[in-house]
Amino acid sequence: MPPSSTVDRILDTAEALFAEKGFAETSLRAITSKAGVNLAAVNYHFGSKEALIQAVFQRFLEAFCVRLDEKLRDMADDEVSLEALLSLVSHTSVAAQQGDARRVAIFFRLSGLGYTQGQGHLRKFLRERYGDVFTRFLMRLQQAVPDVSPMELFWRVHFALGSTIFTLSGMDSLRAICKADFGDDLGPGDVDKRLIAFLAGGIRASVQAS
Repeated sequence: MPPSSTVDRILDTAEALFAEKGFAETSLRAITSKAGVNLAAVNYHFGSKEALIQAVFQRFLEAFCVRLDEKLRDMADDEVSLEALLSLVSHTSVAAQQGDARRVAIFFRLSGLGYTQGQGHLRKFLRERYGDVFTRFLMRLQQAVPDVSPMELFWRVHFALGSTIFTLSGMDSLRAICKADFGDDLGPGDVDKRLIAFLAGGIRASVQAS
């Protein structure tokens, strides 16, 4: 994609509307109207709504995956622990968005929609473009919990992803509820520590025989 104010304006508008209304409910005309561009500009730069959705995810994921891949490659075997891997993902996602918690929340909101709104083209795009990084992370994760079978790890990773999407996409609301109910004004870092501890416990948990 060529760097231009028009492209950035389209992407900024698309990600905001997708996060607010969903992919299916957001039309290209709604995006062009709010971005102040014509439909020809979207077609010229992206070609289709599916390609625009992919470009929105690419803008979030490109820097994240580059950073994550570098860290995973540099990680020594004796440094691989579940908590270290979860913290690495958390810190990398924040760093990739220059510490902007709002954009991190938008990304996780979009990620949740990618699962629930049947965007098959998006899964294919992510697998083809970032599959090697995701596979390397899963290999490190399996190394950290060798007693968890690959099939069980599949489910636990997705349970963890669901908890992460819910927590980070609703961070401001959850912090406000905590302050109102308990009088504790927790910062994002405090929530992150609790989330990582919860995810690590869930991934390690034993499963009762049926």
